[in-house]
Amino acid sequence: MADSNCDNKGFLCRIWSALRRPSATYTLGGILAIGFVAGIIFWGGFNTAMEATNNETFCISCHEMKDNVYQEYKNTIHYNNRTGVRATCPDCHVPKEWIHKVVRKIQASNELLHKVLGTIDTREKFEAKRLELARHVWETMKKTDSRECRNCHDYKSMDFTYQGRRAVNQHAKGLEEGKTCIDCHKGIAHQLPDMHEENPTAVIGNG
Repeated sequence: MADSNCDNKGFLCRIWSALRRPSATYTLGGILAIGFVAGIIFWGGFNTAMEATNNETFCISCHEMKDNVYQEYKNTIHYNNRTGVRATCPDCHVPKEWIHKVVRKIQASNELLHKVLGTIDTREKFEAKRLELARHVWETMKKTDSRECRNCHDYKSMDFTYQGRRAVNQHAKGLEEGKTCIDCHKGIAHQLPDMHEENPTAVIGNG
């Protein structure tokens, strides 16, 4: 029964009264309806936020990326090529599959922390951390069998008749030995770290 104080008042008052004292008939249905609507709103908001943070504009909105790796990337074939097909930051660094994408976004929260701390907020700091940062990316790509590379590049889709002799030999050898893209293609989109006093196998993939 509705609150008598709402008898002569507005529609919203009567709705609020009904929600406070729902009848047994409508309790379960109301809860399910509210839950359904809330779920849609949450899901839509969550996916909107995911997509808003999953584009190149967002990636280079901090100067750490824009002034460093982005400038290097603009000089590579992934940015500018004869076919006009561009691989952007999320194409290479964010998984397409939803679950893997969510995991990557959660991991990215650590990057926000270091943004606040100013860990690589100068060119000098970035260069000092470049090898460490690169190794994190290489390790991830190794574990996932270069999953993001394979969004565009796949052994089964390669036409070896259009490749040079060296490329054919290397790809055939890599396929036979079970290698993954990142084993041989480090530095293809970004400048390689300074390997002074470092083990060079960390870069060339023979370690």
